[in-house]
Amino acid sequence: MSRGGIGVALALAIVAAACSRDTTPAPKPQRTSQPGAVTADDIPVAHTPPGGYGLSFPAPALASCTESLVAGAPDLRGIWKALRPERDGEPVPEGDYIYSYVERIEQCGDRIVDMGGGTIADARADGTVANGVHDVSVWDYTTPIQVVASYERGVFVLRPVLIPALPFTISWLKVTRRLDTEGHMVWTRPDRGHLMVTFERIGSPTDGYTKQDARRPDGGPAPGTSQWLYRLGTLWAFFTARSDS
Repeated sequence: MSRGGIGVALALAIVAAACSRDTTPAPKPQRTSQPGAVTADDIPVAHTPPGGYGLSFPAPALASCTESLVAGAPDLRGIWKALRPERDGEPVPEGDYIYSYVERIEQCGDRIVDMGGGTIADARADGTVANGVHDVSVWDYTTPIQVVASYERGVFVLRPVLIPALPFTISWLKVTRRLDTEGHMVWTRPDRGHLMVTFERIGSPTDGYTKQDARRPDGGPAPGTSQWLYRLGTLWAFFTARSDS
């Protein structure tokens, strides 16, 4: 076997050793249909349009849903704008793209739709790959992504599937969103310089919003970079972040 082949095999072995697999959809609870009721099951999954949705949010995906949130779900419904971003515990310098970042979150039952950065992430927060996010990366609106969503002790957790052919996730490799005691949303992403952003709610989940700043985050795959290298680089960033914590 060539050195390259040995390297890939070793990387896969490391990933498999640290991962857990769950591809079976969670059983859906039995629901009693009420006249006029609209459940999460009744609404088609939303996906990012080609090239992203632009500066304005698309029409809300779950506006017609009447189903209550599942137990344990934090109520993150609304439009959120970055208020206090930090990297490595220090305030992010003024002028960074994150200050113009806005996202809208909708929830219904165990379903959650997060629109931000031009992409739409629509998932069931049931901890399975099958019902997770199956969409495209914010970096190029082309690279496929799979992300497992769950609610864990009042926290919205996203765990990426780094290698689509191997539907595994790593328990500590995660992005989280939670509410603080002041009602702000706190977003953590450890692989981007230990990024932690506190958001303020500026609107409801059915409100529209148009950004004035079209800047996008730096990073993502360079033109011509293979998805393998990009995903392994992302995995390395999480490993590095964890070792520093």
